[in-house]
Amino acid sequence: MGSLSSAPVDTQRPHLRVHAINVYVRDQDRSLRFFRDQLGFDLAFDAQLQTGDRWLAVAPPDGSALLTLIAPKPESRDYLLIGRPTGIVFVTEDVPAKYAEWRRRGVHFQYAPRLRRVKYQRQPTPPPSGVDEEHQTWGGVFTHFKDLDGNSFALVGFDEVTREIEVQRRALEEQREAERRAAQELAIAKDVQARLFPQIPLPVKTLECAGTCIQARQVGGDYFDFLDLGEGCFGLVTGDVAGKGIAAALLMANLQANLQIQCGMGLEQPRALLRSVNQVFHKNTNESAYATLFFAKYDDEQRRLRYANCGHLPPLLLRRDNSLDRLESTGTVLGLFREWDCVVEERYLCEGDILAIYTDGITEAFNDTDEEFGEDRLVDSLRRHRHLPAQGIISAVVEEVRRFSAYEQHDDITLTIAKCR
Repeated sequence: MGSLSSAPVDTQRPHLRVHAINVYVRDQDRSLRFFRDQLGFDLAFDAQLQTGDRWLAVAPPDGSALLTLIAPKPESRDYLLIGRPTGIVFVTEDVPAKYAEWRRRGVHFQYAPRLRRVKYQRQPTPPPSGVDEEHQTWGGVFTHFKDLDGNSFALVGFDEVTREIEVQRRALEEQREAERRAAQELAIAKDVQARLFPQIPLPVKTLECAGTCIQARQVGGDYFDFLDLGEGCFGLVTGDVAGKGIAAALLMANLQANLQIQCGMGLEQPRALLRSVNQVFHKNTNESAYATLFFAKYDDEQRRLRYANCGHLPPLLLRRDNSLDRLESTGTVLGLFREWDCVVEERYLCEGDILAIYTDGITEAFNDTDEEFGEDRLVDSLRRHRHLPAQGIISAVVEEVRRFSAYEQHDDITLTIAKCR
């Protein structure tokens, strides 16, 4: 079966297609079995209407139109329409094959497929140069069959229509294959990106760390990491690459690999480390690519946090007395400028202090009145849930963000909690 329309989609006009054609039958269930089991049609709709009548519809495999199977009352005029020619024509690219298939399933044909050729001339367009009008022919193979109520249908195949059906079918198969490959590749990318996030907890004695990243799409540009820098020092990293989807995910992977390699080279000072990271990131990306980044080096013995905030939202350091310290930017974003520098600040943590590092997917989540979740709500949530373990605080905050913004998630949500113990 195939759809006959080959016209391009006109985006300026509403879509229009044939919805349903009525077929009058005596027993809807019996007819449903015929169309589904013998013709290979699909059940499209089965519902009880307010009037008490049953609306039952089937569709050919391509879903191009619906056949509504109507069982009229015996005393109605519509009942007289059962067992008559329906005028419905099914088109296929191979009539003999479909004929043989349906005959094996018990479909009653009135005659074997017949070949007809009809001379024609297109109107008003003249035939192409060099083509004799008298020799233009339209070839077709025809047969008729009946359903269980004696309603008759035509099964036909035309040369030109067959070619058009084959073109459409190939295009549809190529589209489906491309979509299948894209979905498969996206699933692989999602799995790969998930493995870039921390897989095991860090052995930090004085700090309980947890993090989460919930992408708006299957992959995204948010990034967080916990790094073992050696000699009792650990790195806390959160980044947000400009953009969304696959492009942002690739840049995020580039930044993550860049940062881990630089750390592995033994660059101990955050400033020198980040200057080197920026240089490589700037060189490996286009001129418009950039990322915000918060990098902190935590000394487990001294409880000292030395950090650089590269254009990122200020992490929130909630002290044990509920006072708030915002760790503002100490440098601009990474990647935009070849010559780049930053300032390194430091803080000392005490037992009960909580550090929350986040991306704008939290504070810029909006509700149905376009009001943002905002930093104030985030601080309030942290204060109310500070008694929970790090992972519990994350779960509580994310749940509040989702309740506040019940619509589709528009940006990646990333939150890291470090709780001093």
